[in-house]
Amino acid sequence: MATNVLSIPYPEELLLSLKEDPAQFEAEARLLLAIKLYELGRISTGMAARLAGMGRVEFMFALGRFGLSPIGVEPSELAGDMANA
Repeated sequence: MATNVLSIPYPEELLLSLKEDPAQFEAEARLLLAIKLYELGRISTGMAARLAGMGRVEFMFALGRFGLSPIGVEPSELAGDMANA
């Protein structure tokens, strides 16, 4: 499968303000892009994981850090469903 490359220039000051090195920032940027595309329903967890450069299970756990659910139901809704089961 062919791979395309997205290049986004950013100033050195951004790294200084975030206190991150380029590798950390770029990994986080890939993850954030993958999470947003998943949140919008544009890609699956598998495709998002590939975009983020991690395994699917790891990506699904990362969703929780941003208050998102890998099963399409918000955590609060799932807790309510379990309470009523």
